[in-house]
Amino acid sequence: MKNLIKKIQNAVSLNNLWRKKTRIVIGVSGGPDSVCLLNVLAKLKEKYDLEIHIAHINYKLRGEDSMKDEDLVQELAEKYQVNLSVLNVGKLKKNETNEDNLRKIRYDFFEKVRKELEFNCISVAHNQDDQVETFLMRIIRGAGLQGLSGMKYKNDKIIRPLLGISRKEIVDYLKNNKLKYREDKTNKEDVFFRNKVRNKLIPYLEKNFNPNIKRTIFDSVLNISEDFSLVSGLSKNIFIKNKDLKISEISKLHPALQKRVILEKINDVKGSLKDIKSSHVREIMKIVKSEKGKSQTFLFQGLKLTRKGDKLNLLKITNK
Repeated sequence: MKNLIKKIQNAVSLNNLWRKKTRIVIGVSGGPDSVCLLNVLAKLKEKYDLEIHIAHINYKLRGEDSMKDEDLVQELAEKYQVNLSVLNVGKLKKNETNEDNLRKIRYDFFEKVRKELEFNCISVAHNQDDQVETFLMRIIRGAGLQGLSGMKYKNDKIIRPLLGISRKEIVDYLKNNKLKYREDKTNKEDVFFRNKVRNKLIPYLEKNFNPNIKRTIFDSVLNISEDFSLVSGLSKNIFIKNKDLKISEISKLHPALQKRVILEKINDVKGSLKDIKSSHVREIMKIVKSEKGKSQTFLFQGLKLTRKGDKLNLLKITNK
């Protein structure tokens, strides 16, 4: 019990998750991970002079179970004497119940609460097992160094104090402290991709390849994250000095840096890398390496890339 809190405090210190008097919005679903997170932050509240606020989303997708989740979170708010904000989501269409849309609803609400309260950050309850599942999902779908670097302990306003804690440690902590939590029955159903990875793939890997596969993958993700941080930092510095994207300068770089500099340019023009795929980058790299003398153009995701001589131009396509 004390070891878990100590591990979290070490993660807070190493990753600069918060300082004294930090004001934190905590996403609480009523499940084991978020109940553990809330309990730990409530215990550390006095030590760090934290101000905490609970945010809960009721998607109303599981009927009575969804209402019981909300009831438990209300009970926890009263128990810890913490203010609570609840979002009751209107009826969702079938195509709106996918993981990505539910995640967007969740984080949009958390950020709305944070801004309204003028709090510093949002704490979510992702743990070590979540990190491993995310890594495997991204490998199966296809991902580069950035995707495989996984979730961060701290990403802008989002902090993840439990990221280095296993699901087993969390459940043991809850049992030892006699803490009530809600189990989402749909987690055992292989409807979502993540559930299939959690319920089928990981147990298979543990049984047939490596009983410590989750720890092994988690450590690998940390190493990949460090490598990506280095490459990303170098590419940002190069892009700042070569925003015009001269082919002669890009060609001198290592292939990994060439791709990252191209992505920096896309992010600069588009404002994000959403919907940008490795196939788009490969097509751009073909243009970069082309020895054809004539101008070349590539249209993708609302962008227009043109090569003229030694220069690459990238513009947003405006709809008239």
